[in-house]
Amino acid sequence: MAQAVAAAIVVARLARGRRRLPSLQASLPAPPQAPGSLSPDAGPPTGAEVSVVIPARDEASRIGPCLRAVLADPEVGEVIVVDDGSSDGTADVAAELGAKVVTSMPLPPGWIGKQWALRQGVAATRGEVVVTLDADTRPAPGLFGALTRVLDQYDLVSAGPRFRCDSRLERALHASMLASLVYRFGPIGPPTAPPPHRTIANGQCLAFRRARMAEADGFTWVRDRMTDDVALARHLARRGWKVGFLDAGGLLEVDMHDSAGELWREWGRSLSLGDVTGPGQQAADLAVIWLTGAVPVLRLAAGRPSWPDLALLALRVLVAGALRGSYRRAGAELLLSPLLDPAVAVRLTHATIRPVRRWRSRTYPRSRLVRTSADRADTTVSGGGRTGWPARSAGR
Repeated sequence: MAQAVAAAIVVARLARGRRRLPSLQASLPAPPQAPGSLSPDAGPPTGAEVSVVIPARDEASRIGPCLRAVLADPEVGEVIVVDDGSSDGTADVAAELGAKVVTSMPLPPGWIGKQWALRQGVAATRGEVVVTLDADTRPAPGLFGALTRVLDQYDLVSAGPRFRCDSRLERALHASMLASLVYRFGPIGPPTAPPPHRTIANGQCLAFRRARMAEADGFTWVRDRMTDDVALARHLARRGWKVGFLDAGGLLEVDMHDSAGELWREWGRSLSLGDVTGPGQQAADLAVIWLTGAVPVLRLAAGRPSWPDLALLALRVLVAGALRGSYRRAGAELLLSPLLDPAVAVRLTHATIRPVRRWRSRTYPRSRLVRTSADRADTTVSGGGRTGWPARSAGR
């Protein structure tokens, strides 16, 4: 019975993919035409200056391709790299390539490094539109114009990339982890916004209007969250922002990790979304993953699959095939990725029970800020008292 309920939940979530919004597309170049005429095939000019902010800590070996692509895009007015205490010459690489380098101020207590770097970077921009990128992203021409245009419909947009994985094992493991997200939240690009507590985003690429983000001071509100992107999207959605998560696989690639082992350690630690999800919802999500993903594989391996197990395995193979477009190179390893679902279920369970607060040689103390239902009213429980968190309170 429990497996049947979990299967019905997964099928309902997957069914949203039939009405998902189209992928982001670059505008077509305007063909030659007579003076004064307009081409219906050309994308409309955005008319907004775009500032790109890249937070970087020890990214000297990876930031080059990202910066070259961003600096070559005519839609971009300025590129700011926030050097967050790097020890490998990241700032020198960025400056040599032509980016404006902002040296991060010392990390204040209670802040995660990325949010602190992003807050400083956004404060240093001049563009009407700000796009934040991770150093391991590879934007294609047209991405920034496409993001700017969809900001007419959204207040915050994140882009779902195409992934680069160096080995077949890494791709298979990544596809299993990615499928766990799809099973919990459905495909990206939903036609209707989910409730704020189920909103997700991809912090590798975010776009918003600078003035609105400065007014909301969003990075301050999520300053202690390890899962900063989802925390930001959920916080802003509760404040009435329209948040979009759109497929941009044709315009953005990401090389997240160097090996399957690094993928297991690093993405596995945050995949549970532990510090932005309540215990009850975490338990429900884990139950869905175990009952619909792990148990069918384990029963098949034991030679005792039931017909619901076989149906769920067939569904999982179909999902694996649908994920092919999410990878730069994809072969039979994606169809074999369901065999790794039990291992991913174990990883998610471990990350839920024993969350990690270490990233890029920094260990962060467990937050004293306990998110409760009061957060929907933009309040915070700290110690024994309840206080509002004013927009200009931190880092000023």
